[in-house]
Amino acid sequence: MSRVFLLLAALCGLLATGLGAYGAHGLPGKVSPELLASFNTAVQYQFFHALALMAVALWLMQRPSRVLVAAGLAFVVGMLGFSGSIYALVLVGSKGFGPITPMGGLTLMVGWALLAVMALTQGGERE
Repeated sequence: MSRVFLLLAALCGLLATGLGAYGAHGLPGKVSPELLASFNTAVQYQFFHALALMAVALWLMQRPSRVLVAAGLAFVVGMLGFSGSIYALVLVGSKGFGPITPMGGLTLMVGWALLAVMALTQGGERE
């Protein structure tokens, strides 16, 4: 699973880079400043969580754990829900994705909580 998470982290980072460039150069003047700010927030959160997913993958290589797998899955689902729904709102104009955004954010928080649980219970030390 660690290789899958590494691949997904790399692809999410790649996508965030491309979308960030589009947000900086392609969107101004096409969407309102508020929507552009939302788009940039989605890109920023995607970057942060791509890095978090990479950390999970590397930690998994050292210490296999169901808690870490759950954290990684939460980050993937959370990025899709949070950032993906904002991208859809800005690029497609569909407000139908709006209710997904807070659920995605909550899922990202679950991922961080699971990392905290892992740190507190297992600490990453080898026994």
